[in-house]
Amino acid sequence: MAKILIVEDNALNVKLFCDLLAAHGHDPQAVTDSRLALQTAHEFEPDLVITDIQLPHVSGLDLIRMLRADEQLSSVPIMAVTAYSARGDEERIRAAGAQAYVSKPISVVRFAQTVDELLPKAGAAAPADEPAEEHKAEEPPPPDIGDGESA
Repeated sequence: MAKILIVEDNALNVKLFCDLLAAHGHDPQAVTDSRLALQTAHEFEPDLVITDIQLPHVSGLDLIRMLRADEQLSSVPIMAVTAYSARGDEERIRAAGAQAYVSKPISVVRFAQTVDELLPKAGAAAPADEPAEEHKAEEPPPPDIGDGESA
């Protein structure tokens, strides 16, 4: 379970992000006031920070720069999320220090995939699932063969 800090001022987005992350087994904590984000990050010690870019008080770009400049938090991966994507935004966001950029409205699949890509790999979870899927794929053909003769 990863600890994920969400910095987002929109209550609906906070709920969506928290619900998605919790459903994937993570421990989300949200901050709606970007002025409290750095202090909360120090206390929460997140494995990942997800931040909106368009925030009142401290912009997401400024927050990313502050996280990168902070000795304790500089190595924490950052995913930026924004509804306003203009030409050059992704380059500016990555230059500030974010590893990923997702535009709103978010794709739930893309959001979860990006979170997984940014977190350290869990190890044996994926290989354990693969043989079970292969085994299930081998079972259905025998019933199909028998169904072909009943007409």
